[in-house]
Amino acid sequence: MNALNGRRWKPFDSEQVKGEVEEELSFHLDLLRDPFLQQGMSPEEANAAALERFGNFEKIKNQCVEISTRNSPLLRAGKSFFILVLLIGVLVRIFSPEYHVTRVGDVLIMVGILGRLLLYVRTLNPSSFLSEANDSAPLKLNDSKMPFTAYDQRRRTPVERVISCK
Repeated sequence: MNALNGRRWKPFDSEQVKGEVEEELSFHLDLLRDPFLQQGMSPEEANAAALERFGNFEKIKNQCVEISTRNSPLLRAGKSFFILVLLIGVLVRIFSPEYHVTRVGDVLIMVGILGRLLLYVRTLNPSSFLSEANDSAPLKLNDSKMPFTAYDQRRRTPVERVISCK
């Protein structure tokens, strides 16, 4: 019985996911290292060149772990539950002739919408969209030395632009 429970909860084990991601990334790093070894580099130089070409190993590993745990079965069940609550609320609202029952439908609709919105907002990570200044990266998306800003020419934020347009 314990073995069955262990297999059932195995996808939720973050340490196991980290190990699998690290193993996969190490495999890709080895594939990057092989051409350098064939060019006659020493193993240390080949490792350093492969790591430089690959990028920040820890950052990539953390992002991969986050992506792999983002859509867990428990989270999918929560999303489905809130959609079901929303639909039940709509049905109660449509088919109930009494005022106090329609209020229950309204509450169910709000719980469904707000719960689903909470699960959506929880997965957002806005800091990953901002570019970082990294001169050692082989691919440069922004050649200017100015960091990315969300301001326009008049130094207004997007919220200030929307407010000033009204």
